[in-house]
Amino acid sequence: MAAAVANLQRRVRVSPARLKRTAERTLRSLGRAGRDVHVTVVDDAAIRRLNARWMGTRRSTDVLAFDLDAPGPSRLLGEVVVSADTAKRQAGLVRVAVALELDLLVIHGLLHLAGYDDREPRAARRMHERARKILADAGRRAPSRFWAGLLDQASRSPIGGEGRNSSRDARMGRRGEG
Repeated sequence: MAAAVANLQRRVRVSPARLKRTAERTLRSLGRAGRDVHVTVVDDAAIRRLNARWMGTRRSTDVLAFDLDAPGPSRLLGEVVVSADTAKRQAGLVRVAVALELDLLVIHGLLHLAGYDDREPRAARRMHERARKILADAGRRAPSRFWAGLLDQASRSPIGGEGRNSSRDARMGRRGEG
C-alpha cells in the first residue's frame, strides 16, 4: 500500500508526509491496505476547474474523489484532490488547525472511494462517524464544535454547494468519463 502526495499550491502550508500517513492509516482502517492512492493538494482555482469539468459545477469545493479502480492487476484505488484554500477557510470557521482539516478532507475522499456516501443526512452521519473514528485511531481529536458543524451542514446543505458538505464523489470510467 502506498499513498503518493503532491502539493501543487503555495499559499497554504501543507505537510505531504502527514497527509501520506493519514491516507495510509485510512486505507488500512478501510481494509484496503493493498491499494494505492494519489492525494493532490491544489488551490481553489484548480479545484474549481476540476469541479466544472467532472461535476458540472462551476465553483470551488473542498475535496473531489476520483474512483480509478478497474478490473485487472492495478493496485490504484483512485485519486483524492483537496483544495488547501477551502480547507483553510473551513478550518477558520470551526477554529481548528488547517492540518486537521486537511486530514479530514483526505479521509473524507477516501471514504467516498470506499463506497461511503453523504447525500442523505443519515448516510452523512455514518460517514462522519467513521471519519471521527479514523482520526481518533490516529491519535488526533477534533473539538465537538467541529463535528457539530459537520453534522449540521450535512442535514441541511445541498450537495455541490460551497462549504462543509460540498465534497462530491467524481466517478470516472476507464476512459475518464464522468
